[in-house]
Amino acid sequence: MNPFRRQWFRLAGLGALAPFGLWAQRAAAQDHQGHTAAAAPAPLPASAVGGYRPVRTLNGWTLPHRMVDGVKEFHLVAEEIEHEFAPGCRAKCWGYNGTTPGPTIEAVEGDRVRIYVTNRLPEHTSVHWHGLLLPSGMDGVGGLSQPQIQPGETYVYEFTLRQHGTHMYHPHADEMVQMAVGMMGMFIIHPRDGEPEPIDRDYVVLLHNWALHPGTYRPDPSVMQDFDLWTMNSKVFPAIEPLVARSGERVRVRIGNLSMWNHPMHMHGVQFHVTGSDGGRWPKGLWRPETTEIVAVGQTRDLEFVAVPGDWAFHCHMSHHTMNAMGHEIPNTLGVDQSGVEAEIRKLLPGYMAMGQGGMAEHQDHTDSGHMTGPENTLAMMMGKGPFGNLEMGGMFTVIKVRDDLASGDFRDPGWYPNPKGTVSHRISADPDFGKPARRGPPPGPSPTLEAKPVDHSKMKMG
Repeated sequence: MNPFRRQWFRLAGLGALAPFGLWAQRAAAQDHQGHTAAAAPAPLPASAVGGYRPVRTLNGWTLPHRMVDGVKEFHLVAEEIEHEFAPGCRAKCWGYNGTTPGPTIEAVEGDRVRIYVTNRLPEHTSVHWHGLLLPSGMDGVGGLSQPQIQPGETYVYEFTLRQHGTHMYHPHADEMVQMAVGMMGMFIIHPRDGEPEPIDRDYVVLLHNWALHPGTYRPDPSVMQDFDLWTMNSKVFPAIEPLVARSGERVRVRIGNLSMWNHPMHMHGVQFHVTGSDGGRWPKGLWRPETTEIVAVGQTRDLEFVAVPGDWAFHCHMSHHTMNAMGHEIPNTLGVDQSGVEAEIRKLLPGYMAMGQGGMAEHQDHTDSGHMTGPENTLAMMMGKGPFGNLEMGGMFTVIKVRDDLASGDFRDPGWYPNPKGTVSHRISADPDFGKPARRGPPPGPSPTLEAKPVDHSKMKMG
């Protein structure tokens, strides 16, 4: 862990289980409906783009190409960019063509592609076409399969696409730095003979993690575990667009993982089928029904389902991956009487608020109201508002929104789901002693004296 970061949290102590952000004046950014990017045009019909249905990259875009003597030409530019993870948090990152992730490359099995790569970075780079079958000299491993692309230079890659499936691209040069600061993208290859089972909506999601320490503006590439932001297409909730569909449509979600962790991706409301990977769409006999699928580092997975009406959560099931910036290696305050602590710590950290004795559910109320402030350019740990109150989410979380009356190709956010009468869980009592539920008592034997001992956190093992 970064020494400045460790010291900041040690001083902040109990109430600083997360940096908080100044979100009172940004209330609009809490509403997931405010992040629709609805102005994006609807995809063209499949017949208009050579027999395939284009993918939709959440919060992203597809790289245009031009045809030159029967070859599809693309042009990537590796460069430093300014990126916004969510309103209130921006950073200097590296990416392609102005964004992280870079634009999605989309082509068809059998296509001949020519990809120019211009390097506008301060150091050399290369591009590896992750999972693609191609000549060794086009594989993009700097120093092994090609010379490094020096600053200011443009290289060309050219090969024929011999497969279909969900693939990725990223540097194979100074990977620790270049991938940690955002250099990656998706490469989608559609089958030459079309889909045996047609897809109505085809989404693309690339998972990543970032060490953007509180109050800073540039990701730290030296961090291996203690990440602050967990992203889908380099956005955190509530800035991640919803996945929108019409009831009964067949939806595919293509997921790639170039982060430093495996991610159990969980989808509410349906049993999806895992139908493919960077090895292409699998034979139907290999499809398997799941509600959670682990996407390991360096892997891609395709999830397909038939949409059912409602608002359904879609997220990584590692709970700390659905939060924004939070502290590590700090005292556990759960169940701790903090009387008098707050005033003492405020002498060192003005504005400190004691929290955590009864859990952290109060965190979002304090940050939303502006009672609790934190470092600039730092997001609150829990964010987002739904139709029934605080969502208390962040990171790798978004919503699948399915409606009966949605037009084909309409990706606009339809708002919150109008649940039919009688289908919403509701309160029937405010008495904690309500009813006569079966309950078990404590273990047999005398209760031990449970007393916390003071711990010198300065001697804890440093991460």
